[in-house]
Amino acid sequence: MRNPQTDRWEMFVCYDADARPPRASEAAAEVEAGPVVLESADGTRFAGFLATPAVHRGSGVLVLPDNRGLSGFYEQLATHLARHGHAALAIDYFGRTAGLDHAARGDDWGDLANLMPHLAKLREEELFADFTAALDHLRRTAGSVVSLGFCVGGRFAFLTAAARFGLAGAIGLYGMPGVLLGRPGPTQRAAELVAPILGLFGGGDEGIGADEVDAFDAALTTHGVPHEITVYPGAPHGFFDEQLPGFADAQDDAWRRILAFIDEHAAPDTARRAGPGRTPAAPAPAAAPRSTGPAAGSG
Repeated sequence: MRNPQTDRWEMFVCYDADARPPRASEAAAEVEAGPVVLESADGTRFAGFLATPAVHRGSGVLVLPDNRGLSGFYEQLATHLARHGHAALAIDYFGRTAGLDHAARGDDWGDLANLMPHLAKLREEELFADFTAALDHLRRTAGSVVSLGFCVGGRFAFLTAAARFGLAGAIGLYGMPGVLLGRPGPTQRAAELVAPILGLFGGGDEGIGADEVDAFDAALTTHGVPHEITVYPGAPHGFFDEQLPGFADAQDDAWRRILAFIDEHAAPDTARRAGPGRTPAAPAPAAAPRSTGPAAGSG
């Protein structure tokens, strides 16, 4: 007999073990990168990966992974962000149940049969305490921080737009905004959110329909949360993967929007000096209009 809870999580599996983030137009910044061990308020130690540019712009990015937690994908992503001058810290979710060494979990860690017992033990307040600990660490080198999350991390990123985290903004890629496993999501909790939000979704995502995206957009508008929502026609869940063919234009556009958002909200003093191929975003209105990204298949 199928387990409805497992089926629901299966719809939000983003990346295989060998997935790679698309490359942004690389900047020349030198980067120091490597693993760190963080400590939450309850004493739990959990893994992170910190990439720091040699020349700081004062901006930082808290990277929130998909439901597998920290992996090579997010270590590479943090390094890409640092090459653009942003200190980036990617974190793991499973220090309480799976220990510190995420690399030792093996390629089959992402199989839901192995992952579900750990996902089932995640608790919001413990996760939020972990996010706070990671932000405290990141703020040692970054004065202004945004969150950037993918899949379930995208959902978490939207929730970190709440005032308690003090973020300059939140970016979520294909994060489920509505009710998930009976729990209210960012749509239902929009009244708690204050930081500007960038939401990037795939129009071909079978787990997040247009009605969910529309409801999220409307809720943010109702509560006066500055936001920009972009939907890429035909793009599936997890389209931000270099090894996924046919979505290069959507990936490039997503990178452009991510970097422009960070420049605008976390590094405003340097936003005008963006490098080739990077377009600083215009100031976002309180209820930014929906936009449509490049059609899938154009890459």
